[in-house]
Amino acid sequence: MKRIHLIVHGRVQGVGFRYYTLATARRLGILGWVKNRSDTTVEIDAQGDAKMLDRFLKAVRKGSPASRVDRIRTEQKNPTHFHSFEIRI
Repeated sequence: MKRIHLIVHGRVQGVGFRYYTLATARRLGILGWVKNRSDTTVEIDAQGDAKMLDRFLKAVRKGSPASRVDRIRTEQKNPTHFHSFEIRI
């Protein structure tokens, strides 16, 4: 089990990025959350099998069809107890 915390920079708000992230996480069995931040970035806390988490990160880098991901700040975290993947407000 692996956990990462991401801050995604680029055109990632108002373009379906959170819903794309939610659908991708659920498809890959990733747990955690995604939310918009006031500085126009998107924050993600994701946990899962290392192989699936790598696939998830690759999908986040690609982004939703209308988004543009410029860079991602990534930090490793200790695993915790998530029960699902959700969009936080």
